[in-house]
Amino acid sequence: MSSGGDSINGHADQPLFSFGVITDVQYADIPNGHSFLGIPRYYRESIQVLQRAVQQWNDLKKLQFSINFGDIVDGFCPKAKSLSAVQKVVEEFERFNGPTYHMIGNHCLYNLPRHQLISLLKVPSAPDRAYYDFLPCPEYRFVILDAYDISSIGWPKDHPNALEAMRILEMKNPNLDKNSPNGMEGLERRFLMFNGAVGKEQLLWLEDVLQRSSKNEQKVVLCCHLPLHPEAASIEALLWNCDEVMSLIHRYGCVKACLAGHDHKGGHVVDSHGIHHHVFEAALECPPGSNAYGYIDAYHDRLSLVGTDRMKSSEMIFR
Repeated sequence: MSSGGDSINGHADQPLFSFGVITDVQYADIPNGHSFLGIPRYYRESIQVLQRAVQQWNDLKKLQFSINFGDIVDGFCPKAKSLSAVQKVVEEFERFNGPTYHMIGNHCLYNLPRHQLISLLKVPSAPDRAYYDFLPCPEYRFVILDAYDISSIGWPKDHPNALEAMRILEMKNPNLDKNSPNGMEGLERRFLMFNGAVGKEQLLWLEDVLQRSSKNEQKVVLCCHLPLHPEAASIEALLWNCDEVMSLIHRYGCVKACLAGHDHKGGHVVDSHGIHHHVFEAALECPPGSNAYGYIDAYHDRLSLVGTDRMKSSEMIFR
């Protein structure tokens, strides 16, 4: 695929703006390991993938911003080193010649409480809130969801959001280990402790944003650490209330794409309403010397992802 204005459908117009994308760096200064499924993980090398991403983004000299889709440090990072590891990765993002918009993932919350992460990542939201929106141009609005709004991790154990998360897990997951889907069937397998949900207040905020975007004829790109569509990702990786969020966004014609991380293998599907659901491949699982990052050119009628190595390129044409 060309990295310029040409696309596979024959268009040759210039993008309205461009931005970098990366997810699941999960850096830790520990020996390499494996996922629960036996997939190799390169904890020390992953920050080098980020460094090469930032270098490419800067060399392109056209990117307006970048988006990190969460999990910048790994849960196996020694807790005494959590703060320094987060700061080290943040410093690499700050070498980019533009702002980076961050999402909080489960591995971030294994390391530091959410209020500290929100501060370190300079999340432009109210205290304890990690959802927000921004406009790179009048035609587009980006909506960043907080997938761990309702979660058993990151909040104090007696916080209402943590208590609500444990109530959901006790009701939906029969296992003693709430990270295990054993015995669970179908979409119920998403109710695992390492996932979370969008809370009621955030849903009301999202509906207000979608109403305003529709009124202003803006195209919305929704970003969330956790995927929303079961055909774009493993069921075990989905947002707990993905059905509720999907029902809401389907009531408005403004949402054109839902972008996510978390499910390291990546995936893509177009749903029944013509919305593209794209999950990016993880930087953590890049063997030494390989990469998983990219950039997206945004046009009036599409998003064009130019991926590097493991991150697959994709043309997301709007209906």
